[in-house]
Amino acid sequence: MNETLDTINKLRTIHGNFSEEEINTKDLQTILDAAIRAANASARQSYAIVVVEDRKIMEKLCGFSGSKLLLFCVDFTRIADMASYLDNEFKVADIVDFITGSTDTILAAQTAVIAAKSLGIDSLFTNGIHRGDVERVFDILELPQEYCFPLIALVLGYPSEEAKIKKGRIKTGVIHYGKYSRLNSDEMQELVGEYDDPAKHMGLYDNWEKQGFDHYLDWFYKKWLTSFEKRTDIQVFYKLLDRAGFLKPEDEN
Repeated sequence: MNETLDTINKLRTIHGNFSEEEINTKDLQTILDAAIRAANASARQSYAIVVVEDRKIMEKLCGFSGSKLLLFCVDFTRIADMASYLDNEFKVADIVDFITGSTDTILAAQTAVIAAKSLGIDSLFTNGIHRGDVERVFDILELPQEYCFPLIALVLGYPSEEAKIKKGRIKTGVIHYGKYSRLNSDEMQELVGEYDDPAKHMGLYDNWEKQGFDHYLDWFYKKWLTSFEKRTDIQVFYKLLDRAGFLKPEDEN
């Protein structure tokens, strides 16, 4: 295994237990330089990265804190401003631009994670920015209301303790050769067994049996997923995406 693959295989998520050790300026710049080298559509880099160094502000934004927080936003503001500067027109066309921008953004974010790990720095991706009043993210960081949407927060730092386990990953039903193939009953049973195997650490939660579930996936479907059915803030997402211009066809903007 080469050094790059070794780094990727050592990736792990740190859930809130980062130490007080700080990432130095040189390493932070290395991570940012790597992130912006990620592939992007039409050479536009339709994203923005906001660096947050105040741990109290990180907590307000996403509920977690570490040495640094990188907020990755789908962002066409710079592109629109440059068009105006050169007396050209620019409009976000529709939801396709949002999907394209999201792809650019996530590619940059994942590249940042790999670069950080190569420097011995761990990470946490969190959508905590979308919980509660999402407007707080716009207010705290003074994000543009048009053409910009906060997509994912990346907390970086050093762990306060080493992880005891490495989370597993599935291949069955994920990787397809030649054409897409639905799982057959034998494969489904095999997958249920993989999730149930405590040695593989596949799931989010280990004590599902104590809650009376026959399988981990029973807990996942009946307990975990149903907890999201009660959310009342989904209309806020539509409102913010609409305000940013990502939901309307270009001729309606």
